[in-house]
Amino acid sequence: MSYGMAAALQTAIYATLSADPRLSGLVHDALPEGELPETYVRLGPEEVREASDREGGGALHRFTVSVISGAAGFAGAKDLAGAVCDRLEDAPPVLARGRIVGIWFERAKAGTSGGLRRIDLRFRARLEDN
Repeated sequence: MSYGMAAALQTAIYATLSADPRLSGLVHDALPEGELPETYVRLGPEEVREASDREGGGALHRFTVSVISGAAGFAGAKDLAGAVCDRLEDAPPVLARGRIVGIWFERAKAGTSGGLRRIDLRFRARLEDN
């Protein structure tokens, strides 16, 4: 399998997260231009491995979604991180190419840097290209 479904996955994740009322207007696939909002969600790096089987082509995508906030404390950022997890795990998005077999939360890392709070959420998605 190739990297062929990566754009469809990113588009679907962006649309799915943006459709959530708690995340609407906060989701970006790159660093927001101009003055940064106090809190935002950014689609981050991914790693992809071949995962074809007898049924057809497939890939295993490991990707990161980050919640970044300048607000005091982690409570607000953790609430948004929970919304990201809920949205992706409860109703996997529909792809323009291929299909998602499943999305699973793998891990999270919360920390601070330069006065910002950041929570990196790592997910695993198994895709089929049939």
